[in-house]
Amino acid sequence: MSSPLRSKGRNTIVWVLMALLVLGLGGFGLTNFSGSIRAIGKVGDTEVSVNDYARALSNEINAFSAQVGQQITLEMATAFGLDRAVQAQLFTNAALDDQAAQIGISAGDEEVRRQILGAGAFRGLDGRFDRQNYTLTLRQQGLTETQFETALRADTARSVLLAAVVGGIKAPAVLAQTLAAWQAETRSLSHAELIAADLTEALPEPTEADLRAFHAAHPEAFTSPETRDISYIWLTPAMLRDEATPDDTALRALYQSRISEFVFGERRLVEQLVYPSEAAAVAAKARFDAGQATFSDLVTERGLTREDVDLGDVAKQDLGAAGEAVFAAEAPALLGPLPSDFGPALYAVNAVLAAQEIPFEEAREMLAAEASMDAARRLVAERAEGYADLLAGGATLEDMAKETEMQAGTIRFSADAREGIADYEGFRTAVAAATPADFPELANLDDGGVYAFQVTAINPPALIPYEEVADAVRDAWAANETHTRLLARAEAAVAAVNAGAPLSAQGMITTTVGNLPRGGFLEGLPAAVANTAFTMQPGEARVIDAEGRVLVLVLDAVHAPAADDAAAVAARDALATQIEQSLARDLVDLYGRAALADAGLSIDAAAIAAVQAQMQ
Repeated sequence: MSSPLRSKGRNTIVWVLMALLVLGLGGFGLTNFSGSIRAIGKVGDTEVSVNDYARALSNEINAFSAQVGQQITLEMATAFGLDRAVQAQLFTNAALDDQAAQIGISAGDEEVRRQILGAGAFRGLDGRFDRQNYTLTLRQQGLTETQFETALRADTARSVLLAAVVGGIKAPAVLAQTLAAWQAETRSLSHAELIAADLTEALPEPTEADLRAFHAAHPEAFTSPETRDISYIWLTPAMLRDEATPDDTALRALYQSRISEFVFGERRLVEQLVYPSEAAAVAAKARFDAGQATFSDLVTERGLTREDVDLGDVAKQDLGAAGEAVFAAEAPALLGPLPSDFGPALYAVNAVLAAQEIPFEEAREMLAAEASMDAARRLVAERAEGYADLLAGGATLEDMAKETEMQAGTIRFSADAREGIADYEGFRTAVAAATPADFPELANLDDGGVYAFQVTAINPPALIPYEEVADAVRDAWAANETHTRLLARAEAAVAAVNAGAPLSAQGMITTTVGNLPRGGFLEGLPAAVANTAFTMQPGEARVIDAEGRVLVLVLDAVHAPAADDAAAVAARDALATQIEQSLARDLVDLYGRAALADAGLSIDAAAIAAVQAQMQ
């Protein structure tokens, strides 16, 4: 049976599912595999050729590489299961091809011709089909015209078969309507937060026994983190700054090399508004002069913002031919039209920055500080190799501190330590990964310094004795007791509301929220409030205990969307489409599995291994 596919090309579901045509060639340039092995397997009477497998696997690897942003190897592709996914798709397609052949579905010559002539990959510079380009493109893919056209016929026949399989699928109207209504539903609610001031009785004074019991019952709150005892040596540029003081000759040379930082002429804060013609600029300036438009109005009329036209602070030479006039004007002023690189323009002069000169004597201290630190960094770098050699030769940290400029120190390091050397991220990372068995090695600090360290002990987390944290225990006990009493008060309010009393009568400040959408956010409240509201029945009250806060929540009403609401209708139609596509995918998968089981599958593992070996 021959089919021209007159209407099938418009079937969105089929083409979304399939994307089977080979016309979007990837340009991977695979050549044909030669030898006695022709196929990696067979489904019924339909073979899957080694060339088809090589092309499909290469395409999949390149597509996955583009997705992850780096080229993956065949070994990585195999680890990710890409080879097995490609094999499964090819064998399923072969099963469908076998089914189509048994049923008698095929694509006629005219349909094949139409698809080839319409493929953009085969068009020449004039936008029309180019026979030479057609042949060349196929050759680059390792395909002959016969092979390609045979594959195209199979793809087309397969698409006709699947169009018949999924063509009658329609989402159940009740399902789409129910899901859309659920999704578009909104809710009105009332909530009240309880704070310590809502408690009518003061907290009792805890006894020491109470506090010690609390300390024992909540060890996680009073346990010290793991700490590490570290011995270290280090040398920073700041430690050698006195050795690296530059002389006046060097500082004057540095001053001259950076003269533009210390001596600069008058500059102005300027905005430039360009017009397409001199006449347009003149007309705009006339309106400004007449008080009919502000400069901001003129900028807006050009479809721009003040940021778009701001040149910042500029020197006279920065403005070219307009510089003389702009620097002759008093600020504020609007000048023009004057020339610019983009055409006639109006120039707004907003402020004058006077010329300035910082003499060498005033800049000397700053330059000396910078120069001495740069020189000190070089000194550290020059000496670092010698330090590393000493450590490698067996010198201890104590030896290094005695024999070199490096300074010794100790620290009890924890995740919270930030003083001295512990403030360097590189040091923190290295210490966290080290063990007492590691030997000290020289490493760099991000300011140009160097260091080495040794872990002398690792102290596991431990419960801090009550005596050392008595004040913290008292504070934590009070917070816990307050929270417990607030929860009890909230439970009483919930019981009253569920018995019919209004929330507003419970002696708490009540806030009402209307039409909260599903998945909505209530600013300033724990996420649990909005989430819980969509699990409740109208009139129901609940306690919210979240993020250390206690609230009472009452669901006032549930609002279903209007049947004729445009947004609800659009959501229902979108859901119906999603359901249909999901059903179609499932049906195609089931049909493909059934076709594969019916036709029978044989796999040549040696052929698969041979193809992948040649792709290494």
